[in-house]
Amino acid sequence: MKKNRYSIFSLARNAVSYHRDWRAAWRSPDPASSYDVIVVGGGGHGLATAYYLAAEHKVGRIAVLEKGWIGGGNTGRNTTIVRSNYLWDESAHLYEKSLQLWEGLSQELNFNVMFSQRGVMNLGHSLQDMRDIYRRSNANRLNGIDSEILNPAQIKAMVPAMNVSANARYPVLGASFQARGGVARHDAVAWGFARAADERGVDIIQNCEVTGICKENGVVTGVETNRGMIQASKVAVVAAGHSSVLGDMAGLRMPIESHPLQALVSEPLKPVLDTVVMSNAVHGYVSQSDKGELVIGAGIDAYIGYGQRGSFSIIEGNVAAIVELFPIFSRVRMLRQWGGIVDVCPDACPIISKTSLKGLYFNCGWGTGGFKATPGSGWVFAHTVAHDEPHALNAAFNMERFTTGALIDEHGAAGVAH
Repeated sequence: MKKNRYSIFSLARNAVSYHRDWRAAWRSPDPASSYDVIVVGGGGHGLATAYYLAAEHKVGRIAVLEKGWIGGGNTGRNTTIVRSNYLWDESAHLYEKSLQLWEGLSQELNFNVMFSQRGVMNLGHSLQDMRDIYRRSNANRLNGIDSEILNPAQIKAMVPAMNVSANARYPVLGASFQARGGVARHDAVAWGFARAADERGVDIIQNCEVTGICKENGVVTGVETNRGMIQASKVAVVAAGHSSVLGDMAGLRMPIESHPLQALVSEPLKPVLDTVVMSNAVHGYVSQSDKGELVIGAGIDAYIGYGQRGSFSIIEGNVAAIVELFPIFSRVRMLRQWGGIVDVCPDACPIISKTSLKGLYFNCGWGTGGFKATPGSGWVFAHTVAHDEPHALNAAFNMERFTTGALIDEHGAAGVAH
């Protein structure tokens, strides 16, 4: 009884405090004149990199420089899907490492990232779709990654609201299903990594835009910012859609294009969908949030740009695709729409690599698959920065592959935004 009374009084006291007595989740220090490592980009990947540099590699002085606010970029502008069912060995191992980290991330960070392993279903609508699904599913199993094939009856039993009729415009012939996949709370991921990094001494500096990369005799010496020059012997760039801009500052031509990627959220509904449904052919995907909203997305806009918005034609096609699969959603109202900026490599795989400039590292080109890789990306990138050599899991994702031809073509597994 005493505990309950204390909790009630504590809640009431905080309710009228207007947050004045609340401890900040992380500090907001002024930038120091120098650091051992500067991480450019305060999204999930950048914060994860800083966290693992401090926690796993005991790097002393680390700063994360964010031109806006923490989680204000792609980390907070995605549809939060997590999976590891990629085709090629290199991708599968990297995303599986990330999924394994997701499974213990709330405990690791002491922060609930709301990771929900409700499963991810990839639909097939043609014989070629099903051949690709069987190929990918078998490849997953060979790599020790969970995957199963569902027939239309099994799909209907799992998702009663889906139209699996043979008379549908895109009949559902089957699906792959990864039960360990699911969704997480995107802003909680950013906040969890930010707080955990701060507790390990990382300076998280918001509203600090990098305007130049300083170098001397082929070695990085620091960065120019709107708050002055900051020296560092290592600079790790994790700037999502603006990676080519940062690369240009260092004289590097990055093999990436930046595109808008849109998503939609509906009005809240009672629980009707307890898994994630994705379709390459219909080109849409949908899940239901804990608040009851349908979270809907599709592919990237075809044009290149840095606007956090998109064209209406993509929204129209996206909604038509979802209604094709779920006729009961036809009268559901959309609450809001947003866009992120994704940078895409020619082989639909990321760059996690050293560069020709000593002390400069780039982590970019994740396309539409960045969120699911957040902890794994930070984990391998921290190793690369700390040791000046890639981890075995990201060795294949180097920049040289675009000149040697050793590409990792994941368009089959990453052909729809996710």
